[in-house]
Amino acid sequence: MIKMKETQLKSKPRFIADCHFGKLAKYLRLMGFDTLFFPQIDDNDLIDLANSEGRIILTRDKELFQRQKADCTLVDAVKIDKQLQELSTVFELVKYQRPFSLCIVCNEPLHVVDKESILHRLPPKVIRYFSYFEICDKCQRIYWQGDHYKKMKASLEKMLQGV
Repeated sequence: MIKMKETQLKSKPRFIADCHFGKLAKYLRLMGFDTLFFPQIDDNDLIDLANSEGRIILTRDKELFQRQKADCTLVDAVKIDKQLQELSTVFELVKYQRPFSLCIVCNEPLHVVDKESILHRLPPKVIRYFSYFEICDKCQRIYWQGDHYKKMKASLEKMLQGV
């Protein structure tokens, strides 16, 4: 069960996940939600960043939640599927999602890239079977809709079934 401070959601939510939620941050990015994650960050810095950027803190830390210094959500679920289901119910994630639009590593928007310009970075089978690619300008990670994409899409759909 999620406990949430008074958050008036007027647009697509932006999150900042505390150190307990690295995997959740990755899945939220996969869904297209701007989600910051730091393996280590001081609570005061987390609060300051959340307030300055209009982000909702996702935490398991009851003391942080009770400080009431920023929009904050206390997530009880341990498994990723339950976490996403709970957050989806509270924040209408399905309504706002834009799957596969952000880099899951660094949270930056992906951009379509011409295949010819990245040929030297692609495995031979990928060159042969795929023509559509996206890239993260920050970390230069390349994405295409291969087996990994299909598995992640299916996994996400399964987790959000019935939401």
